[in-house]
Amino acid sequence: MTETTMLDRYDIQFPTLGWKFHIDPTAFTVFGLDIQWYGIIITLGLILAIIYVFPRMKRFGIDSDRAVDAIIGGVIGGIVGARLYYVAMRWNEYKKDSFGETFKAVVNTRNGGLAIYGGIIGAILVGLIICKIRKVKVLPMLDVTVIGFLIGQGIGRWGNFVNQEAFGTNTDFFLGMTGGTIQRTINNSMQIGGDMYESGLDMLWDKPVHPCFLYESIWCLLGFALLAFWSKRRKYDGQLTLMYMAWYGLERFVVEGLRTDSLMLGNIRISQAVSALIFISSVIIQIVMFFRIKRDPESYVLYANTEEARLLIEESRRKRMGIKGADARIMGDDDDEIGILSDDDDEIGELPDEEDDDEQDSEDSAVDSVPDNTDVEQEEITEESSNETAAEESLNEEETGSVIENDNDGSDDESDIPDDKYADLADEYDERLTGGSGKGSHNKKKKHQN
Repeated sequence: MTETTMLDRYDIQFPTLGWKFHIDPTAFTVFGLDIQWYGIIITLGLILAIIYVFPRMKRFGIDSDRAVDAIIGGVIGGIVGARLYYVAMRWNEYKKDSFGETFKAVVNTRNGGLAIYGGIIGAILVGLIICKIRKVKVLPMLDVTVIGFLIGQGIGRWGNFVNQEAFGTNTDFFLGMTGGTIQRTINNSMQIGGDMYESGLDMLWDKPVHPCFLYESIWCLLGFALLAFWSKRRKYDGQLTLMYMAWYGLERFVVEGLRTDSLMLGNIRISQAVSALIFISSVIIQIVMFFRIKRDPESYVLYANTEEARLLIEESRRKRMGIKGADARIMGDDDDEIGILSDDDDEIGELPDEEDDDEQDSEDSAVDSVPDNTDVEQEEITEESSNETAAEESLNEEETGSVIENDNDGSDDESDIPDDKYADLADEYDERLTGGSGKGSHNKKKKHQN
């Protein structure tokens, strides 16, 4: 075995697939500073995660103006936590003769050396502290954040591909890969005192290895699609966080068992043990929550559906519009503007049963407004009776008035009034009562003649 039989340091191959790449880990140089592809890819994953997460915070009842501080703090905490976690597990490699040299070795992350679990722990700790300060609800914030985690992890793992690190044991799998740096790492680590030798691994430098970065990247991107789909169907705050823990914990437990560079605590792979613990805990909690919600679903209300979330988002919107001070505060329902979210993303809108109640009230009002036919007929009969009584009184007044007027005139020609006058009055009265029936008129004339 000679050095010349190995691939060039920056060559990467997938022998079964016939793929060959030549990638220099250094992307470019600015003022003498080498910018690594590793850092660029990590940054790209972070940017894509932020682009996805921020517009969807309102769906979780989170005010993005308040949450931005937690995101920035979480990013910083994640980077610091990932590095400190890795350095702590490999302290002998970073401890130098002086503090200055040690510090310089610790902060130099351009060539890798970040532990994902340290990053998650650091991001969550710093993020939660800022959430408390900014009064951002923790569980909804975690739910939307873990979706971003999966984007960042799925993209960021390709930094390991460029650096030819985080690979697994030898394999004949069709996705097996190799590279100049991978071959040299295996060759050196299998020497007496090397990491792989001390771990009891049996590695051959000239055979392909498991592309663990690729397995994890695909798994995380699939997890992102799953959680993004389920985000509109979640039953309680924190559900997506538990799903993330189970999904990533399962994958990392399997893939970590293939890797050759695991952080060890004695004979225990630290990340594999942590993954198993996270997966089991998450599954147990999800089972408990399933039965609790099934037994009493009304006790679990998403924060996004609360009045507090609605008012905070509306208050923030008013401030962005330039409304400041007391005018920006929301005091009650009359001050709240409903159109906070779009119809596609809004899960806070009016509940369906309220809409049904409104429709029922409208129907009841419509029914009450329709008059009863029986009452209408009764009113018509009463009105006709009143008209008849009024007509009789009018006739009596006319007759009485005529008699009084004749008496006042002192006229004794009462016998000279023709009989036809009374007959005409009787006919007119009959017409009012009977609509012109001849029978009523005949009886009246006959009665008057008698």
